[in-house]
Amino acid sequence: MSYLKDAPFYLTDEQIKWVKNTKASMTLEQKAGQLFCVMGGDYEPEHLKELVKESRVGGILFRPVETAEEISNRYKPLDEVAPFPLLKAANLEEGGSGGISDGTLFGWPMTVAAADDTEVTENFGKVCATEGQRVGINWTFSPVCDIDMNYLNPITNVRTFGSDVDKVMKHTEIYVKTVQNHGVAACAKHFPGDGVDYRDQHLHPSYNSLSAEEWYNSYGKVYENLIHNGLMSIMVGHICQPAVSMDINPELKFEDCLPASLSKELLTGVLRERYGFKGLITTDATIMGGFTMAMERKKAIPTTIMAGCDMIVFNTNLEEDYQYILDGIKDGILTEERLNEAVEKILALKAKVCVENNLPEIDGAALHRDCVDKAVTLVKNNAPEVLPISTEKYPSIRLVTLGKDDILDGSVREIAKEVLEAKGFEVEVYEPYADDLHGTKDLDRKRLTLFFANYEQASNQTVVRIDWCKKHALDMPRFIYEEDSVFVSLASPYNLQDVPRVRTYINVYTATRASIEACIEKLMGQSEFKGVSPVDPFCGLPDTRL
Repeated sequence: MSYLKDAPFYLTDEQIKWVKNTKASMTLEQKAGQLFCVMGGDYEPEHLKELVKESRVGGILFRPVETAEEISNRYKPLDEVAPFPLLKAANLEEGGSGGISDGTLFGWPMTVAAADDTEVTENFGKVCATEGQRVGINWTFSPVCDIDMNYLNPITNVRTFGSDVDKVMKHTEIYVKTVQNHGVAACAKHFPGDGVDYRDQHLHPSYNSLSAEEWYNSYGKVYENLIHNGLMSIMVGHICQPAVSMDINPELKFEDCLPASLSKELLTGVLRERYGFKGLITTDATIMGGFTMAMERKKAIPTTIMAGCDMIVFNTNLEEDYQYILDGIKDGILTEERLNEAVEKILALKAKVCVENNLPEIDGAALHRDCVDKAVTLVKNNAPEVLPISTEKYPSIRLVTLGKDDILDGSVREIAKEVLEAKGFEVEVYEPYADDLHGTKDLDRKRLTLFFANYEQASNQTVVRIDWCKKHALDMPRFIYEEDSVFVSLASPYNLQDVPRVRTYINVYTATRASIEACIEKLMGQSEFKGVSPVDPFCGLPDTRL
């Protein structure tokens, strides 16, 4: 256990003694239970309490659908009966809102990267850790270390710090150091790296198809850098990386390469042996198609631990999966030695972070406003006479909203209308189904058409694209030379693929009231556009620059 004195845990002699004695006191059944991190909301409170009491659960994640007070009250009875401390997890990848409903949506990582300011990145980590700890969260499934190489990928997108390897390295390093210095263990994801495939591992195993050399010089660099900088844990995706797998094991054939969550080559061969990682490794959610389609579940559950994962996130059926671990030991799929190694990592992480921290209050809303002010990016300005807008130039604005209207702090349509009217504009909210096809003769030349599009990345979807009105696509920017218009993307940085000929285009990256306000101020020339695009917003297409 001497390695526990070193990176990434740096345990004291007293903490190491606790790990040793606690592990020795556990039954085989209790050790098996420590492997599981469950979704707390999937269980009735009394049932979850009983599972914790019986040590069938090592960690819990509650979805951020409740306030800090409500989630704190969910944890209190569990802490009272837990024979071993609980890892309390959350996806704090966009701010405190990833853990609690009343937390700050600081901004998706791409917003932070677009601000191009290391102080903003540090503030991002502070907000995540400080607000998470309000409810005792001690483990965050972040940062997202994926590299957004493929603009068609529906799940990486603004969840990433962009497509530049060095920038991803810089921002993830700052984030990890900050949250861990504030008492929350970081869990970098999704090894071996999403963002190459255009498909979603939530739905089936996906592929990182880079060559071994390309991978080692990109995703590999990001993870190796974080490991050398004290990263405590890594979340492994259901993503295949055949070239690296076959580089580690030349006897493998392509068809035998498993998703990383089941791959000994990637977990033990790369993370443990090549990069020397001594922290905790966990699966991504095993309810995902990328895991369930890769192998018979009775074999997959013990195999993921034997291959090198120390913990299993989420279950299709906890009782069933728990029994699969015990059966796997009995059948020889999983050794007790490997089980003990995994439990030791889990206890080491608990010894490090399952302690109280009294962090000072932080004004997350003010830090969010600073971030979005620096992040909003003027991507395309091929009609320079349009900006800045004013009530003298455009007394009337036709507001066209596309995509999801509901956001964390209200309605895109209502917020934009309210802010514009407060600035003195007369606002007409466009209703395409109440309109008909028409020509250009009667267009109002003193009216600006302002588009706000909110198409977000999300799990379990196949594309992030604009979905136009079924009635002649009347809500699209049709007469781009006859009437002035501005197109604002509040979420995806890649909307230009669907509006390639618009002449003025802006990326905001995160849809909030503050980001809409900041964007309108910049449109009016009351504030400068400062954002630096972390990706190619032109999508490599020749016509998007026209």
